[in-house]
Amino acid sequence: MSKLKLTTGLIFSALLTASCTNAKPEFDRLGQQVSIHDPVMATEDGYYYLFSTGPGITIYRSKDRVHWEHQGRAFATEPTWAKDVAAEFGGHLWAPDVVEKDGQYHLYYSVSAFGKNTSAIGLTITETLDPNSPDYGWEDQGIVVQSVPNRDNWNAIDPAVIEDEDGTGWMAFGSFWSGHKMFKLNEDWSGPAEPEQWYSIAAGTRPADVPAHEAGPTELEAPFIFQHGDYYYQFISLGKCCRGAESTYHLAVGRSESVTGPYLDKDGRDLSQGGATVILKGNEDWPGLGHNSAYTFEGEDYLVFHAYEAADNGLQKLKILPIRWQNGWPQVDPAELDSYQSVLVESIE
Repeated sequence: MSKLKLTTGLIFSALLTASCTNAKPEFDRLGQQVSIHDPVMATEDGYYYLFSTGPGITIYRSKDRVHWEHQGRAFATEPTWAKDVAAEFGGHLWAPDVVEKDGQYHLYYSVSAFGKNTSAIGLTITETLDPNSPDYGWEDQGIVVQSVPNRDNWNAIDPAVIEDEDGTGWMAFGSFWSGHKMFKLNEDWSGPAEPEQWYSIAAGTRPADVPAHEAGPTELEAPFIFQHGDYYYQFISLGKCCRGAESTYHLAVGRSESVTGPYLDKDGRDLSQGGATVILKGNEDWPGLGHNSAYTFEGEDYLVFHAYEAADNGLQKLKILPIRWQNGWPQVDPAELDSYQSVLVESIE
């Protein structure tokens, strides 16, 4: 396998969404930490692949989950349909999810204008994640689901796909508005199944006088469904992201015996009625953290997320921490926030 080399001094564009005010180059020297938002992962042939918010969806590759090599992006520019959905689309594709299905890798991503539900979730597919393979190449499949202001009281961003025990695909998604939704996917996982099956799986309180086109005060987003034992766990992000050291982002969870819910917290409160058990909050060094994914690697479970580092002007950094289980509930030690540090390298060969 040939090595991918980075041109000396090349500066890649920022991975921040258009809303973030602490934007700076994704990296300007090798050896620094990976700076990303909304990380998700997949594995293939001994490699870990990392996908994140950014221009075209930024991709990294690693053999040890610590040393990461930049692997380019899924889109050279942007989806052809992006500005038809959101005229104010700024070029950053948000909040991806990646899953393997039938020998192909499905990469779901979000197109939106910030703070509006002029949004859509798209899908692009490749036969392999290896950029050196002749079978590598992302082919866009278009829109999976779309939200339209004053028509939909939900926001079509932050997709997360899970396959249930029967082999059926389900997509969870949502941000602010009326909360998180879930629908059954069709056979090729490119859109809703017919007849459509939709569920509300997490929500906060939305005042009746909030106009339908406004996000509202419920700071709830980024569902991720993870199966462990007899339960499906819905991880959610609460608070505000993208404000550097002023971020209030933190992580909470609920669980259900059914993929469609109801998801209950430790006290039995339904997440669709405002429940949630907080499992990880920021501290003085890492004031905000969130938008997680979760995986089992070599028999161990891990939480993957971004955290804002106070000592680096609130810049977001990749975190991968072990999940420990106690009485059927996930535990993540905040003392380990400093223990994981990614390293950006020129080559992982």
